Amino acid sequence: MSVNPSSLPKTQDGRESSSSAASFLSRFFAAESSGGLILMAAAFVALVVANSPWSAAYFATLQVKVAGLSIEHWVNDGLMAIFFMLVGLEIKREMLVGQLSTWSDRALPGFAALGGMLIPAFIYIAVNWGSADTLSGWAIPAATDIAFALGILSLLGKRVPVSLKIFLSALAILDDLGAVLIIALVYTTGLSVGMLLASLGAVVVLVVMNRCGVRALLPYLVVGALLWFFMLQSGVHATLAGVILALCIPLGDPANEHTSPLLHLEEKLHPWVAFAVVPIFGFANAGVSLAGISPGDLIKPVPLGVTLGLLVGKQIGVFGLAALAIRARLAKLPEGCGWLQLYGVALLCGIGFTMSLFIGALAFPNAPALIDEVKVGVLLGSILSAVLAVIVLRSAKRSGAHTPG
Repeated sequence: MSVNPSSLPKTQDGRESSSSAASFLSRFFAAESSGGLILMAAAFVALVVANSPWSAAYFATLQVKVAGLSIEHWVNDGLMAIFFMLVGLEIKREMLVGQLSTWSDRALPGFAALGGMLIPAFIYIAVNWGSADTLSGWAIPAATDIAFALGILSLLGKRVPVSLKIFLSALAILDDLGAVLIIALVYTTGLSVGMLLASLGAVVVLVVMNRCGVRALLPYLVVGALLWFFMLQSGVHATLAGVILALCIPLGDPANEHTSPLLHLEEKLHPWVAFAVVPIFGFANAGVSLAGISPGDLIKPVPLGVTLGLLVGKQIGVFGLAALAIRARLAKLPEGCGWLQLYGVALLCGIGFTMSLFIGALAFPNAPALIDEVKVGVLLGSILSAVLAVIVLRSAKRSGAHTPG
């Protein structure tokens, strides 16, 4: 999730207002970082509750039916559709007018994101090779949690330049795009032709409204709600409705968030997603009982594959392909950053919390034991990645590593 200063308010002579740009960036990263800290707290509380005398009530509450779906289902398919809508809005904005609007802008985060998806997946596959029951989880360590990562960066304060935060945000946008494509192409089963046709009809209506210049958000949201229902019944994961709806929202004037439907909706959604949707998801999905777990359980194929994918695969993939792109002069280091700081951000990308847990639930829908193993692997890999990233980034500041090496 990133911000493009070119879309910010300008002075009368057409130049960007530096104070406005600084204010916008400060508000964005403050909200994202604060949301990440709240997500950490929610995950910690979930772990505590799941291993307390209230654990039975915690797990039972998640299975309570409301309007035909369990609370857990509503969180993962309903609330997360809002999360994916925000992801879609940010992908569209960044591709049109943001940090990913040109090929040169896309180069460094693009190579880094590609490596950060491929290498963790290969490591997971290598660990789980020969086990048909667990291979379907290969995409679990391929995702990065931007809220968590920026939350960690916020704890480092001015040790990390804004350019590095923008790079991480742009990388995460492409990472999210890859995750969306994986969910659509890999984790879609039991298709209903009738509901798929209804979904297609809803998409056509959204596209026609966009082409006809409809700027009011309410019609899009109403049709988007219908699209979510049709996709829920179709076999395609319902959260993808949020992405499709977002891509149909018109951008309008990117210099004014009040006249741009896309920017206006993104502005309104962001605090709800950061401070409510994602923490609720974290609380509902991070709870895992640690009773009876031994060191030997950590080297089972699923938790080991996820842990190594996040901890080892992410840093190798992100830093390795980014370094290759820079050495080949296809990209350059973020302004004011050194190699050690770039490596620290590569470690941060090993925090795969939200999307990794989400993909884990899709990969093993009928295997609660495997989902618990996924949670253990995600938590362990994310915590280790975060700790090492903080050590590296603090060392980079102390050593004065702020120029390209």
